[in-house]
Amino acid sequence: MSEEFHKIRRLPPYVFEQVNRLKAAARAKGADIIDLGMGNPDLPTPQNIVDKLCEVVQDPRTHRYSASRGIPGLRRAQAKYYERRFGVKLNPDTQVIATLGSKEGFANMAQAITAPGDVVLCPNPTYPIHSFGFIMSGGVIRSMPAYPGEELLQALDRAVKHSIPKPIAVILNYPSNPTAYVADLDFYKEVVDFAKKNDIILLSDLAYAEIYFGDKEPPSVLQVPGAIDVAVEFTSMSKTFSMPGWRMGFAVGNERLIAALTRVKSYLDYGAFTPIQVAAAYALNGDGSDIAYVRSVYKKRRDVMVESFHRAGWDIPSPEATMFAWAPIPEQYRHLGSLAFSKLLIEKADVAVSPGIGFGEQGDDHVRIALVENEHRLRQAARNIKRFFSEEKNKAA
Repeated sequence: MSEEFHKIRRLPPYVFEQVNRLKAAARAKGADIIDLGMGNPDLPTPQNIVDKLCEVVQDPRTHRYSASRGIPGLRRAQAKYYERRFGVKLNPDTQVIATLGSKEGFANMAQAITAPGDVVLCPNPTYPIHSFGFIMSGGVIRSMPAYPGEELLQALDRAVKHSIPKPIAVILNYPSNPTAYVADLDFYKEVVDFAKKNDIILLSDLAYAEIYFGDKEPPSVLQVPGAIDVAVEFTSMSKTFSMPGWRMGFAVGNERLIAALTRVKSYLDYGAFTPIQVAAAYALNGDGSDIAYVRSVYKKRRDVMVESFHRAGWDIPSPEATMFAWAPIPEQYRHLGSLAFSKLLIEKADVAVSPGIGFGEQGDDHVRIALVENEHRLRQAARNIKRFFSEEKNKAA
């Protein structure tokens, strides 16, 4: 077995692992690394949700195999959430399935719908599973701009005219990880019209629907009349309710696509642990105060980060949504590329970020900063970076 396996050969080296190794080595030497890299929420899951889990887990009947597509109460809770938040009515029996986080849902949807050589249109940069879920399934990725504007719409038209075979699906991700771009309903209407006209599937990642900082709530693509004919949307409870380790997400939308995902999943898992599903349903049926609190924490952190990094000499656009900032590499370091710059921040400033190249080659002039440390630590990160910039400037002089 000297040769690498076929599917492994199709995957590039994991860029983030290089940063993780350097981070671990620095910590082993006693460095206090401020980790703004992995989007791993540090906020605890709300106590009322934890209490519900503890209550349900006492019942031994919940210790048995669960349902792969999610218990009925959980699917009903997700359908009610969509009606309450987006005004979208869903049939919980045929248009909703629970997933082990949105990442697993995306990967298994790719397994369900992709034949070898199928072309999928994907933003660049984007969250890695959006492209690599299809690459592992034998698909081919054609990149398109990440910003939800005219350039992206033109790229869709070109792709249909010039891709052989014709694309089967378009990936959408707004609010976006890593760029924090936000789409409006007019943009979604254009994309839905394109998808229906060209018989193309829409797969929308809406994991950050509730992490927004202005008065305008990010919409769902399913709010567009007729979108349900071509679209499936993925959501997650990881960031919304600070439940990343619970691995609870959903896919909702077109019945045929949901049925395909359900069938694939039925061969692969028995669903999440039943007490987790019950607690997740309890969270979704809540009054929204847990969500509002999480949103307020990330907003304060965003404001502290943008202001303190600006004073350190690094101007970063203020994100409208998500728990991330998409930060242009300062001009004097841009020639290094995002991976080398990220390594330099660990070595010289004790700050870890995610290199933009890990999200696609179009991201190499940026790094992603995750708001997963408290306000004090964010200010400390800014002071460390300011010191590093100053030392480098003095060296150059």
